[in-house]
Amino acid sequence: MVLESIINAVKAEKKPWDLVLLGMVYTAIAILLALWVFKEQTSMVMVLLTVMAVTPLMINIIKLEEQKQIYLDSESTILKEHAKAVIAYASLFLGFTLTFTLFFLFLPNDLVSYAFNIQSSTISDITGNALIDTSVTHFSFFKSIFFNNVKVLIFCLLFSLIYGMGAIFILSWNASVLGTAVGSLIRNFVSTSAGVAGFGTVALYFKGFGLSIMRYSIHGIPEIGAYLIAGIAGGIISVAIINHDILTRKSERIVMDTSNLILAAIFILLIAAILEVWVTPYVFGLF
Repeated sequence: MVLESIINAVKAEKKPWDLVLLGMVYTAIAILLALWVFKEQTSMVMVLLTVMAVTPLMINIIKLEEQKQIYLDSESTILKEHAKAVIAYASLFLGFTLTFTLFFLFLPNDLVSYAFNIQSSTISDITGNALIDTSVTHFSFFKSIFFNNVKVLIFCLLFSLIYGMGAIFILSWNASVLGTAVGSLIRNFVSTSAGVAGFGTVALYFKGFGLSIMRYSIHGIPEIGAYLIAGIAGGIISVAIINHDILTRKSERIVMDTSNLILAAIFILLIAAILEVWVTPYVFGLF
């Protein structure tokens, strides 16, 4: 009751930077509680506790967005209003990711192995699969990434529709995986640089953090944005069904609005896949 009462939906949309801090607080409490009470299962429990903390706020934001699309007339105005919800979601996601990264960096190694065990395995699986067939063409790689991302988008849509805020679990999980990946890159960068220069400094951590964020943000920002939009679309439909608005003359507006959101999300994923295949590798010399 305490965490879910800190901020309401209207204030959340007006003060996205407060949500970054709030997301960091939610995640830090979730990690510490999971390590304390469920040490062996920390890697999943910390994600679930984060979701539990943020769900009431996200439900209220979705309810607010559903009301906007009913009472606002202009489609462009509705989309602008929905952008506030996307920014709110993205701010929380940023707070989650930053905290997962910081805990990965500064927890003792034995606790890191508990807290990020499944996330590290997931990253290893993804990396291993990417290196299996080095003869794969860029276009084939693009198709694989795009359709896999569309599958995740559909999961976000369905989870949000069926479970109310199920998309928040997917986003929280992705934040934990991204935090693990960024933290791992920073650790490797600091270790390598310290080995060459003979020292390890705060400056190395900042440089490693900047390079790691750039490595994933080129395609990651639009990709996560698309998932957020899909989650909002599914949540709007879910709230409309609960309120019986989907059975009234308002349903046409709801279907039109959510369809626009889903199409926009798919288009953004297309751009993200292009960036991931043809831009990010060349910028960072991965190929």
